[in-house]
Amino acid sequence: MFFRLRPYLPTAIITLVLTYVCVQYLTGDKGFFSQESRNRELVVKERQLVQLKTERADLEARAKYLRTDNLSKDLLEERARVLLGLSEPKAYVIRGPIVQNANS
Repeated sequence: MFFRLRPYLPTAIITLVLTYVCVQYLTGDKGFFSQESRNRELVVKERQLVQLKTERADLEARAKYLRTDNLSKDLLEERARVLLGLSEPKAYVIRGPIVQNANS
């Protein structure tokens, strides 16, 4: 029986490979039907990038004014008050849970 099907074996293998490739083209991670989900993910990542760039620019500006050659006394005082948990003499302080920040 195997000898009768032997001439069709290459055709069957090629058909299976082509079927696999077509299914992956249509439904795989980089497939045709997953383009919309990739576009949504791209929009989310672009928003995160804009937010991170803004945050970085803010941190760079603060770091610039905390260097010894360009020291801003107001910014230094504000940062010291935050780190030490102090406030101005006539200010009301309401303490909440302490949140550890990687930037501190």
